[in-house]
Formats: sequence, structure tokens, C-alpha cells
Amino acid sequence: MRWRELDGKTKTVAQTVGTVVLMGGLAWASVPFYDWFCRTTGFGGATLVGSTGSDVILEQTIKVRFDASVNHDMPWQFTPVEREMTVRLGETGLAFYEAYNPTDRVIAGTASYNVAPYQAGGFFTKIDCFCFQQQVLAPGERVQMPVTFYVDPAILQDRDAKYVHTITLSYTFFETDLPEEAASLTPEKTLTTN
Repeated sequence: MRWRELDGKTKTVAQTVGTVVLMGGLAWASVPFYDWFCRTTGFGGATLVGSTGSDVILEQTIKVRFDASVNHDMPWQFTPVEREMTVRLGETGLAFYEAYNPTDRVIAGTASYNVAPYQAGGFFTKIDCFCFQQQVLAPGERVQMPVTFYVDPAILQDRDAKYVHTITLSYTFFETDLPEEAASLTPEKTLTTN
């Protein structure tokens, strides 16, 4: 059957179904595309990820502030060990955040992150970070978690970012499901009868 031979109602239904399928496909693809776009450009405060430090280190410095918070459902205590540091552009910096699980159960968490101001995101590169993996803390456990980073000297060439003198790196921890191996270590609660 040819498209011209279809009646008006059938054409309308076919066009509607086609539009719904197209819109669904675009909606499905938009999330990974937006994530890729933010990671590539630093848009929205997303940072870059590198495997090595910068090849160029300048004498000019920039202040990096560290911020920490937890989602309202996350019972951990989470703070930066150091509130701020000054690094040279291109110099590899090492900062620590501390997490503490004050509960009587094993808790897993994942950290989301960004930098402010947003225009600095494309120049802030993390080499290694606790935020790349899920973290699991036993009851009463306290850990210090490192983040290794540098600020790309190319920030001085950017029309907007060259005026940035302070960058704030922020993390928020969210509780996540325990991995199977950690869940098996959780103490089982037993019922007692009198």
C-alpha cells in the first residue's frame, strides 16, 4: 500500500506514531549527549578528567576552595580536610575530603561534583578522585579520600575564564545501594523472643 492511497485517519495516526517515536528517541539520546557535552566543554561546572598532570606550570596562582555536602537522606558526615589551597596554574594539587559513617550499618555512597564559576569547569582537570567510584563505609568508619587535580594554564586564554581568581570544587554525597560483596558483610539483625 502506498502513502497516497492511505485515508486521512490512517495518515494522521501514522504521523502521530512517527512523531512520538522520534521524540522518544531524541529524549532518550539527550541525557547521554548532554552529559558528554558538559564533560567535554565544562558547561554547567562539569570538570574534565585527565590521566596525567599538565606539561606546563606557570608562576601565576589560583585559589581553589573545597566544599562538601550530603543529600538529605545520606547519614554520613562529609567535610573537606582543608577549606582552600593556592596552586600554580598547571601544578598538580592534592586535596582530601573526610567522610564518617556514624550509623550502625554499612552505607555506600556516590559523590556528584561540579566547579564554580561554571566557566572554569573546562579548565579544571581531575587526574584521580574518590568520586570516580562508589565509596562504602562500615559502621563508625572514618576515611580520608583524595582528589588529585590541576587548573589548565589555558584558562588565561579564555575570554571569560581568564578573570577567574578563585574556583570552588563542590561535592555532594548520595546514598546508593550496597554492592553485593558489601551487603554480605552487613550484620544481620536477629529477633529475640522472650
